[in-house]
Amino acid sequence: MNKALEILKERGFFAQCTDEQGLSDEMDKGPIAVYIGCDPTGPSLHIGHMVPFFALRHLIKHGHIGIALIGDGTARIGDPSGKTEMRKMISYEQIDKNAENIYKQLDRFFGFDGKKAFADHNKNWLADLNYIDFLRDIGSCFSVNKMLSFEAYKQRLERGLSFIEFNYQLLQSYDFLCLHQRHNVKLQIGGDDQWGNITAGVDLIRRKLGGTEELNAEHTVYGLTFPLITRSDGKKMGKTEKGAIFLDESLTSVYDFFQYWRNVADPDVEKFFKLFTFLEISEIKEICAGDINVAKERLAYEVTKEIHGKEKADAALAGAKAAFSGEGDKTQMPTIELSKADLDAGIGILTLFVSAKLASSNGEARRLIQGNGASLNGESLSDPTLKVTGANLDKDGELVLRAGKKKFSRVIFK
Repeated sequence: MNKALEILKERGFFAQCTDEQGLSDEMDKGPIAVYIGCDPTGPSLHIGHMVPFFALRHLIKHGHIGIALIGDGTARIGDPSGKTEMRKMISYEQIDKNAENIYKQLDRFFGFDGKKAFADHNKNWLADLNYIDFLRDIGSCFSVNKMLSFEAYKQRLERGLSFIEFNYQLLQSYDFLCLHQRHNVKLQIGGDDQWGNITAGVDLIRRKLGGTEELNAEHTVYGLTFPLITRSDGKKMGKTEKGAIFLDESLTSVYDFFQYWRNVADPDVEKFFKLFTFLEISEIKEICAGDINVAKERLAYEVTKEIHGKEKADAALAGAKAAFSGEGDKTQMPTIELSKADLDAGIGILTLFVSAKLASSNGEARRLIQGNGASLNGESLSDPTLKVTGANLDKDGELVLRAGKKKFSRVIFK
């Protein structure tokens, strides 16, 4: 088997392939162009979106050409795959703004050079489509019966599938056709929930461009999907009680991003190393054979480095060490700033915990303290009526609050 495909399999990036042997032979002949699409339906990618992009970087590393397709055209409709109800429609202006944000995130991850790695936008060929011509040329190649056999549509039919969403598979298939014609793309990759859309694109290219044996060989394309990633508890990977783990720092701070990986369940550590880092398998196994907490810290550092860069990963690591062991740089911890005048008057401990976003309300903060789950400067708290004054400050003139075992906040006063 082709070496790049072997690596994808070994690391967990393999669920289904339209023609595994054919794809392997094609990749053995030389570099091929591969694409993965994402729709800018929100202002930021979350870590779950990144699974195919990590796989794409492995393929680029092995000499292939990687194309990130930003679906600013398909986002105008919304993909029904994996959704229980129709997506909320957003304005074209918001879609364009989201697309710009996502392009920047992907550029930081790939380092687009315009040759081995670059982005394209399906708005370029979808925005001004003539609907009648599209139906005649593309719609005539699709069987409604076959479309309804795919799981994505079957699930939604039970709850209600809009006609606009029903068109999505045609548009994604058309994307594959356009990318094949524009960039000679031979392979589309994605999550396993995209299997129906991907295979429909493979079939569309065969129908539109095939014919003679020579043409069939030239226009043979492939689809490859990955398992949908879940945690060991069966829940969706990249989700917390607060919601998704976003790449945008304004939605998920770098420190919280780091802490998500630092706190993954023990059985998930090796799997996530394989999926979300570029360390060699032998090194991953060596790390995971040692102390599990050291392995988790390394995992958190490596993933944060890939998404946010080395400098911010270093800072997050220093902040975590300061919070948990007192050895790192306290200035890198999550920090809030309060008025020194408030401190002089005395600040209620409940107010402090809510201000630091370690509790959502005074009631939650009170329960946290009464349950021995809170501390101030390393000392356990038991009195929810405590008034914090200058006498409580540490040697640096600051406070460090802790909620539970994993949530910290530094409080400074000016």
